[in-house]
Formats: sequence, structure tokens, C-alpha cells
Amino acid sequence: MDDADDVDDRELITWWGLVVEAHARTGRLVTEDLGIDVALPGPWLEVLLRLLRSPERRLTMTRLANEVSLTSGGFTKFADRLVRAGLLERQACATDRRVTYVALTPEGVALAERAQERHAQALRRHFLGPLGAEDAATLARIVRRLRDASTARLAAGHGSAGQETAVPGDD
Repeated sequence: MDDADDVDDRELITWWGLVVEAHARTGRLVTEDLGIDVALPGPWLEVLLRLLRSPERRLTMTRLANEVSLTSGGFTKFADRLVRAGLLERQACATDRRVTYVALTPEGVALAERAQERHAQALRRHFLGPLGAEDAATLARIVRRLRDASTARLAAGHGSAGQETAVPGDD
């Protein structure tokens, strides 16, 4: 970005703070709207929704770990909990025995579908409502650009590449 040096440091920090605050507060409102029957700990909701939207409702463990920013070891422990809860099952890859898939069980599909419906309602109320469709789409394009740039920099060895988050609660 050519004009990056022209932005005042305090203004830059304020902009970032607004992004963080908006995400935290909107996320809290959306989570509260899900309701107790679909309230899920930690990143469970994100995993279930990603699998629900995936072909055959499954993804490789490696890809899913990367998408939810967990280490492969942390995601293995995390997946173990979802398997024990009856929401996921592991599936071997027919063509490469090094690859393991995680897939939604019928119970996982049912919970994910309820959660998706409530999640969409909450997002309409707390994200789309205040912004409108045009601004929400613009924000999504901007955030996607930031995510893609960050992903590329991490892949190139900048920052804390490979230092994704471990599973919360695994002390």
C-alpha cells in the first residue's frame, strides 16, 4: 500500500481497535442469539458449519485445522471431543492412507442445520441489519483481502507461521 506511511499511528491503532471491538461485540450478540439448544463451546460451531457447507459434509483434518486456525495436534484433540460427542466421525481416504477426513454424523448434521438457521437469523439482525447488504458485501471483500494477504505472509514465513492456536481448555 503506497499511502501506508501517511497514516498517523494513533489513527491506525484506532482503526484496528474498531475492527476488534466490532468483531467482539457483534460476535457476542450473535452467540447469545443462538440459544441454549445450539450453544456450542469454543470453535465447535465454526467446524460444524464449515463441514455442513462442504461437499459430502467432510473435509480433511489438515484443511479443517488450517481453516479454523488450530495446530494439527490441537485439532486432533479437538476432533476427538467432537467424535466422543457423536457429532463427527473420522473417515480414511480411499486413495491415500496418510489422509484422514472428518465428517458430520447424522446427529452432527441435525445440530449444524439448527445452528446454521439460528446463526443466519442472528447475522441478519446484528451484522446485516446495521450495515445493509451493500456495506456487508464491501466489508466481506475487504476482510477477505486482509485474510488472503495475512495467509500469504504467514505461508512465506513472516510472523508466527505454524504457530496457530492450540485447542482452548487443553492445559
